[in-house]
Amino acid sequence: MSEFQSEEDFRQQVNTPFRLQVNAPKPIDLTLVGVESRPSDAAEQQGMERFSVFFLGSAEFLLPQNTYRLVHPEMGEFDVFLVAIGKEADGYRYEAVYNYFKPEGAAN
Repeated sequence: MSEFQSEEDFRQQVNTPFRLQVNAPKPIDLTLVGVESRPSDAAEQQGMERFSVFFLGSAEFLLPQNTYRLVHPEMGEFDVFLVAIGKEADGYRYEAVYNYFKPEGAAN
């Protein structure tokens, strides 16, 4: 796995669970429920990877905005900054925004 998580990496894992590495009485899983492209406009610098990923967590508790370590069987372990963006009937929804220069040799 690259040091960067790409939009395509996440698209391949929609509807799969990601385990939070936190000190909690029971394991905390978030389900990846969506990936949304963030296209660049003409005035912005080219060569960027911009997208958001959306997770659904338990309705039992709200995770505070913070950087968390996620573990996934296909994507490995990585840190991500999660922000709660709302509560739905089946749990809290979280967003992580990615915005970085694509590594050399990456497809546009």
